[in-house]
Amino acid sequence: MNYSNQINNEGFSIINNVYTENEIEKLILLIENATQNDSDNATFRKSQDLFAIRQFHKEVPETLDFIFNENLNEIIESNFGKGYFITKSIYFDKTEKSNWFVAYHQDLTISVNKKIEAANFENWTVKQNQFAVQPPKEILEDNFTIRIHIDKTTKDNGALKVIHNSHSKGILRIENLDFDNEKETICEVEKGGVMIMKPLLFHASNKTTNNERRRVIHIEFSKHELPSGLEWSEKTLLQNN
Repeated sequence: MNYSNQINNEGFSIINNVYTENEIEKLILLIENATQNDSDNATFRKSQDLFAIRQFHKEVPETLDFIFNENLNEIIESNFGKGYFITKSIYFDKTEKSNWFVAYHQDLTISVNKKIEAANFENWTVKQNQFAVQPPKEILEDNFTIRIHIDKTTKDNGALKVIHNSHSKGILRIENLDFDNEKETICEVEKGGVMIMKPLLFHASNKTTNNERRRVIHIEFSKHELPSGLEWSEKTLLQNN
């Protein structure tokens, strides 16, 4: 299960058949139980177009045993090595009626415990008592994201679009990307598959047009310690690391 060349060269990789139908059904059941019992939680965001759970691995920790199955643990270790930990997770449920889309962007911020002065940490924001900051480029270049697909995801229900190798250009304003000479891919993923991507890869998603749900668990990973006094606010160690 070595996809590291593709991840390093293209900025992403799609791996299907990571989870069995049974594992996906168990994840769905755990998520549904959590949302029914705690709908007033501040980390739960609900609108007509989207339902999201921020800090997902802390809000629904019983999912972790199913998420980090033998296949995913092998994928992480064989492609990235040991020492990585969870830094952020979000569950997205893009509904059948969704007319919500996301324009091309890079994932430039990390979640931290507080705001302090630190060299090359900039563009601070705070949302729902959660501090976010843009760290040095070297941290973003080394991090990775895994998106677990609970539903079959196609061009018709909001699959991500990506620009190949755009992660290698550093932090870039979108208007400085020459779209006429870039390769774009729509990342269709089977139910039970995953997409691995680098944070600096330009990505976007379209509106849903086929009235089918698109549920995704988005997990970000790092192995970097932050400057003294600053901590990853959602840091969770992996059991196999």
